Amino acid sequence: MASQPQHAIGPRRSTWTHIAFAVKDVEASIAWYERFTHLRLLAQGEDQDGKNAWLGDPTPSENPFILVIGQFYEGHDPFAPAPHHPMGPFAHIGIELPTKEAVDEMAAKAKAAGCLALGPMQMPKQIGYICFLKDPDGNTIEYSYDQGVYEKAREVWGKAKAPV
Repeated sequence: MASQPQHAIGPRRSTWTHIAFAVKDVEASIAWYERFTHLRLLAQGEDQDGKNAWLGDPTPSENPFILVIGQFYEGHDPFAPAPHHPMGPFAHIGIELPTKEAVDEMAAKAKAAGCLALGPMQMPKQIGYICFLKDPDGNTIEYSYDQGVYEKAREVWGKAKAPV
């Protein structure tokens, strides 16, 4: 283990950086996320225990947030024998789109590919117009329009400020 920091850049305060889950096939998951989301491959690795990848929004950000996926080789899963359950039916990754039509387009694309799980449909105000997709491992990805996340965050916390 390294006793000194291994990276020159890091957060200046506690910050949300990623969500992670196990997958059966890293390459298939990368392809799915690049096809059905705006996420793009940031980094990929492999060691004696398995393969991994980081996917994220390529738009420059002071606070990057990434999806970490890991594929453990047989006999190398440090969490075994505990199973890796997919996120769902309610647990999900949420991606907000700028229009209702964009949600409809994503739902149509997912339906054609056989991965549409729910919707599109209008839900109550704090949920908005949504559809749910399932990734290759059964994890739920929600696409929404008009949830109000941006509006509520700005109302409560204000607009983003330059880092201190």
